[in-house]
Amino acid sequence: MSRPVHLRLPYLGLALLGGTAGTAARESLGLLVPPGHDIPFAILTVNVVGAFLLGLLLDALARRGPDEGRRRRMRIMVGTGFMGGFTTYSALATDTALLLGAGAPGIGLVYAIATLLLGGLATWAGIAAATLAHSRRPNPTHRPGASAANTAETGGGK
Repeated sequence: MSRPVHLRLPYLGLALLGGTAGTAARESLGLLVPPGHDIPFAILTVNVVGAFLLGLLLDALARRGPDEGRRRRMRIMVGTGFMGGFTTYSALATDTALLLGAGAPGIGLVYAIATLLLGGLATWAGIAAATLAHSRRPNPTHRPGASAANTAETGGGK
């Protein structure tokens, strides 16, 4: 009996490496971008950009074939690891609670709802971008001027 992928040491190592880099990238942005009007724009930006990139990555990988080999390693290291460390919904919850507790319930609620809505839209945009990029890739089995019947007769398109 084979161990599930998420329990295999090499994959845990990839997630650890990616998560370490993602957390470092998030913290760096957090230090570079100060809050404006007490709103943590760095965390908002990180979560929205991360949602876009995760949608883009996962859709692009899914369109290239089954979740195995290099695609699986990329998904675990970049998707689970880097993006898991880069995005931070726990900081969103903490920042929202701090805004609510500091007497700014309107700002806290708008911040939380905006982050979630923008994150959802960003994920959709990432998937759409991957779909568009995939549709623009040349089809290696298609030869200009060849009909579908001709391609089937010659064994192309398999």
